[in-house]
Amino acid sequence: MKRNLPETDTNGALPEQFREHPAAQKKTDVLLDLIRDGRPMTLRQQLRLTVELSVPAIIAQLSSIIMQYIDAAMVGRIGAEASASIGLVSTTTWLFWGLCTAAATGFSVQVAHKVGAGDLKGARMILLQSLAGTLVFSLLLAILGASISSSLPAWLGGDVSIRRDASIYFFIFSIFLPILQMIFLAGGMLRCSGNMRIPSLLGVIMCVLDVVFNFFLIFPTRGCSIAGMQFTIPGAGLGVSGAALGTAAAETIVAGVLLWYLLTRSEKLSYRSREGSFRLKADTFRKALRIGFPMGIEHVVICGAQILTTVIVAPLGVFAIAANSFAITAESLCYMPGYGIADAATTLVGQSIGAGRKKLTRGFAHITVLMGMAIMGVMGILMYLFAPQIIGMMTPVEEIRLLGVMALRIEAFAEPMFAASIVAYGVFVGAADTLVPCLMNLFSIWAVRLTLAAWLAPTLGLQGVWIAMCVELCFRGLIFLVRLKRGRWLKHNRIASCYRKHDA
Repeated sequence: MKRNLPETDTNGALPEQFREHPAAQKKTDVLLDLIRDGRPMTLRQQLRLTVELSVPAIIAQLSSIIMQYIDAAMVGRIGAEASASIGLVSTTTWLFWGLCTAAATGFSVQVAHKVGAGDLKGARMILLQSLAGTLVFSLLLAILGASISSSLPAWLGGDVSIRRDASIYFFIFSIFLPILQMIFLAGGMLRCSGNMRIPSLLGVIMCVLDVVFNFFLIFPTRGCSIAGMQFTIPGAGLGVSGAALGTAAAETIVAGVLLWYLLTRSEKLSYRSREGSFRLKADTFRKALRIGFPMGIEHVVICGAQILTTVIVAPLGVFAIAANSFAITAESLCYMPGYGIADAATTLVGQSIGAGRKKLTRGFAHITVLMGMAIMGVMGILMYLFAPQIIGMMTPVEEIRLLGVMALRIEAFAEPMFAASIVAYGVFVGAADTLVPCLMNLFSIWAVRLTLAAWLAPTLGLQGVWIAMCVELCFRGLIFLVRLKRGRWLKHNRIASCYRKHDA
């Protein structure tokens, strides 16, 4: 049976008689309670909580990028043109992902603040409103994506030989955007409430399902031999379309489970009858817009820059397009831990702000950024050393492998500073400070990366594009560290107004 939570007291905390004994709670919940209850936290406890939230978030992030890696690796066995068709539209799919993420974050940050302040009823009311708001938004995106899918490959300058597959792949991706939106929303809500484990577990399950579905949908019926025994493996032989459908099927199953858990089993956010409404209120919408709109604009402009990068790469040939796509996907395995730690940073900073604990907020900000830089620094070293093996798993084409390895080894040097920008951005999002970081990202990418890429590509080819990316990521990390150090994100008037009295 679902446990009914009592109403909070005047300070937003649960009455003592209703609190579970610490021994009966999960370790993470105990530490999160220290934030909400205004109790002091040692450095060791802060580090422990950061790790306990970061590890599941890292697994969740890695599982999402592993799905792309799986698609790329399986499709790569078909041939260079099939790989290039997915690579051609990959930046545009990331654009739509980013918009869905921004929409979900606009609401989930509000929930983090409410949970930190002990207002669980208010958190649940925002959740209900977010379901309707984000669903409408994602449906509009789906219609837009489906309507441009036939023309998009030509707009991006793709070769005629890959346009059909690229168009079909993007069409299937587009019509399943509402499903993807629900994954982002439900996962974000659970993480902001302090539950990192369920989204992480379901992310792993989604990867497994993706492999299974792709195995049967991408390849045709074929024979195999195991221990001298002959088997016939059925297959649809759909190629690129099968990769898109396999991923969509896995996402649909996981979205259903996530929503079920969020609405029926989440201790803090599960639905209570006659409590709240799915109708989006003006105040909630304004706050979501204030948080999410700069992020959305940022994703549009950044992905626009990535699309322009694709246009710069496209004239370099099919091999360059495929290698660029593979390198981007492979590098994602390196920087996704940073995004996992950023998710943890958003939760920790958001709840600390909701609880009115400025010093603790700053402490979590510094801990998460340093942790991200250390982990991604190690990942960069591993990526440099094992670049041939990483790219080799994705394609048997030697020309693509050589270009991909070159790109990864250039990018490896930028990983620590890339981590600084990723995790610091998560800190700023938790503080609902998104406008200035958005502008910083835009300036860095458009003024540094694209300028250098356009200058270097004609002479250095794909190498020049990745040198430009490496330089830009180092510059971006530096300016984000400067902003984090100055602390202006914490002194924001809109945020200061939500602090409660205690500040430990």
